[in-house]
Amino acid sequence: MSEIKLNKISRDYGQGIFGVHDVSLEIETGEFMVLLGPSGCGKSTTLRMIAGLEETTSGEISIAGRDVTRLAPRERNVAVVFQSYALYPHMSVRENMRFGMKMRKTPLDEQDARIARAAEVLGLQPYLDRKPAALSGGQRQRVALGRAIVREPDVFLMDEPLSNLDAKLRGEMRQELVRLHRRVGKTTVFVTHDHVEAMTMGDRICIMRNGCIEQVGAPLEVYARPRNTFVAQFLAAPAMNLVPATLTAAAGAVTLSAGPIVGPLPAREAALYAPAAGRALLFGLRAEDILTQPRPGAQPFSAVVTALEALGPENLIVVEAEGQALSARVDRHFLPRIGAEVTLHADLAHMHLFDAASGDALARET
Repeated sequence: MSEIKLNKISRDYGQGIFGVHDVSLEIETGEFMVLLGPSGCGKSTTLRMIAGLEETTSGEISIAGRDVTRLAPRERNVAVVFQSYALYPHMSVRENMRFGMKMRKTPLDEQDARIARAAEVLGLQPYLDRKPAALSGGQRQRVALGRAIVREPDVFLMDEPLSNLDAKLRGEMRQELVRLHRRVGKTTVFVTHDHVEAMTMGDRICIMRNGCIEQVGAPLEVYARPRNTFVAQFLAAPAMNLVPATLTAAAGAVTLSAGPIVGPLPAREAALYAPAAGRALLFGLRAEDILTQPRPGAQPFSAVVTALEALGPENLIVVEAEGQALSARVDRHFLPRIGAEVTLHADLAHMHLFDAASGDALARET
């Protein structure tokens, strides 16, 4: 049985404005599900609807097999961790963690036992008597997590809990949350707009746009097989390169023409994409699949370097050719000067093709 089931849920604000529209999703027991998308896509609204903090205009929500659509938040047995931490500044860490249990009249000895267990899991023992003002951002986030853990909910709901942290601390907290999930084993719904968080934390990711679901799947599966150009470009930085393209089939060969990238497709891709010959297409290639060295099946092309970001372990370069700007993720030792002409190689074994009108992907193997 799915731990959380959303059946065609909508949040209608009136006058044709939907925060969420006809969303259906099943989240398995113990799963870490990430809702991913740009601001305003409906991911936080979906989470708040699961929590009961936002009205469900239509559709049904069930948790652990129980219809909770019209139940108050306190009756759903979920714990929400907010972006702002939402700690009581006049209470100590211990008091913050105790407050919800106290309101539910949990026996005092049980409160103490739960606080002790959560503090051990989160490394909060030295801070239990401190006020939030005396804690770092990461420590405050741990307290917010601890307050959720002591409730012993069926489900954890996390609304961009790492977005207020600096980059280093955000990376550390990602790892801590994954470890915590493995230890606690609770079903978790995690909202973010950060594709790195989604890729590194989620058992599955659900990409949303305009209040609707675009694609659901394991992170690497979605990365390798994006359903459309929106998913292809959103789930990466830099975004997937997209170039208007056509295919020509003649004499048993299939030739690609995509801006500066012109040449025959490898045998596997030729067989796969031959039916699309003559259609208006978009050719897609990720930055890591534009190479600095030749490889069988890779098509060479010339371009001018317009930007370079030296990141230490790798470099990101932007090149321009025939009016098309392309991003490439290259070795750290490849350091061309701005304005230099370079020869790069498009690895067509990892190409994607999309219908130019709809943006939908043409089926491919991976």
